[in-house]
Amino acid sequence: MIPLQSHQIRGNWATLLLPVDADDSISLSRLGDEIDQLIAMKVDGIYSNGTAGEFYNQTENEFDAVNSLLAAKCNRAGMPFQVGCSHMSPQLSLERLKRSLAWQPSAIQVILPDWFPPSMEEVIVFLRKMEEAAVGTPLVLYNPPHAKKRLTPADFKTIREAGIHLAGCKVPGGDAAWYRDMLGQNPELSVFIPGHHLATGVKAGAHGAYSNVACLHPAVAQQWYDSMHTAMDAALELETRIQRFMTEHIVPYITQQGYSNQAVDKLLAAVGGWADVGTRLRWPYRWIAEEEVSGVREAAKRLVPEFFEY
Repeated sequence: MIPLQSHQIRGNWATLLLPVDADDSISLSRLGDEIDQLIAMKVDGIYSNGTAGEFYNQTENEFDAVNSLLAAKCNRAGMPFQVGCSHMSPQLSLERLKRSLAWQPSAIQVILPDWFPPSMEEVIVFLRKMEEAAVGTPLVLYNPPHAKKRLTPADFKTIREAGIHLAGCKVPGGDAAWYRDMLGQNPELSVFIPGHHLATGVKAGAHGAYSNVACLHPAVAQQWYDSMHTAMDAALELETRIQRFMTEHIVPYITQQGYSNQAVDKLLAAVGGWADVGTRLRWPYRWIAEEEVSGVREAAKRLVPEFFEY
């Protein structure tokens, strides 16, 4: 796959969710079927080992198996893909990155070291070494809301001025002032935000989403993103209903019942029913019971019926 430059990293990117069997092993057969589905749905790209890919809970052999499967299928189909080389350990993240080069990804995602929040000096030292090891493969910095080191627009400018050339980032987004600062100070950066804010974000200048909405249904999420270029008012109206669904029927699993983000991402995929991923997480994390799916699906059909008309 030809590496993507920052201006080419755009749109609706679907996360690879990790199918886990009852014995806590990774189901590579179901994972392969999931990748085939995403390719057939013609999403703008696929990325591995985000939060829902449970990157933090894989052995190195499992990391290699997951990503070699993704790479083989995407390279054969011409589907852009990013390998998530993230790990809480910077040493393991660096080794994952080095091994990933053989798969020829479109870009590589990394997180900042996560046991203790790094200073900006340490952020720059970390990213410089990762960039050197990537030898030309673009880097995307995954900096979600739960990261221990949350970067500001000015921090991204500091990284660039230190001579580090990130291709893109995943960040929480913000208000109009945040977009003005982020895009004004970092015009060369591909800025991706959470999927359920995508229409508002694109209107403000964001470039796409590593998308939780794509967990619900990747193809419909793709149609929604595409509509933002021709029918923004309708896209914004659908965003309002997506956010209502999330607020009323998904967020309470996190805020009231203490489930993780990855648990609700897998719930969304089960509600959408587009792939046999299941809701199970790897030990020791709790997952949402399959018995919960039907009730949430009925709520989704009422609020966002478009996701069930594909």
